[in-house]
Amino acid sequence: MRPPAGIAATALRTTTASLCVVTALGLSACDTVFAQQRDPAPFARLSGPEVVNKALAATRAAKAVRITVRTKSPDGAPVQAYVATDIRGECTVTLSMGAAGTMELVRTGGTAYTRSDEAMLRAVDAGRSRTTVDTEVKKLTGRWMKARPSDRYTAEALSYCDRKGLLDRLAGSGATARKGRTTTVGSTPALSLTGTAGRETWTAAVATEGRPHILRLGFSTGTPLTVEFSEFDKPFTVKRPAV
Repeated sequence: MRPPAGIAATALRTTTASLCVVTALGLSACDTVFAQQRDPAPFARLSGPEVVNKALAATRAAKAVRITVRTKSPDGAPVQAYVATDIRGECTVTLSMGAAGTMELVRTGGTAYTRSDEAMLRAVDAGRSRTTVDTEVKKLTGRWMKARPSDRYTAEALSYCDRKGLLDRLAGSGATARKGRTTTVGSTPALSLTGTAGRETWTAAVATEGRPHILRLGFSTGTPLTVEFSEFDKPFTVKRPAV
């Protein structure tokens, strides 16, 4: 008759531990046994700041990543950006600014191009004469053009291509990190962390399986910002638009 599974598992651990003491299986083998019993939680041997540093290094090293950004504009309108970017600097962004419209941006070979809907073009040209704006809208709606760096919406879209900039915001306050509960982001198990940056509070979720990538990052004080990272190291192709 077999003993119940729980009793058998306990007996196995006890027996193994005894063997480590009595028959000298070897220091490394014993260390492994006891480490498994002591460290059931993800990153159990690391402090909060150490987890953040490990996660930043892994996320920065990814050859490519998809990023979803959710925040608000100065007037309170919802802003969403869907980004694919890689370590070569290639990038695509779809930026939605609520009533201000939608812009697509492609950066390849160091040159950026944009394509905007009518609402976005009118927002960009606000303050110019109606005749000029109407002419621009008729000419450019839905058409690709070389990006205008002076346009604040283009500048915002380009800022989301900068993975380093998004991560540096966490890096500057990683020393305040405190480990929290385990969670999931999508279907990926993760460890929650919290911290502060001046008067600002932040939360992060770090993958506990595979590489310790940052899966989600949020800043809740001031202008709220949530950033989700996914599809690490998955390549993508960027084609230069015809302008």
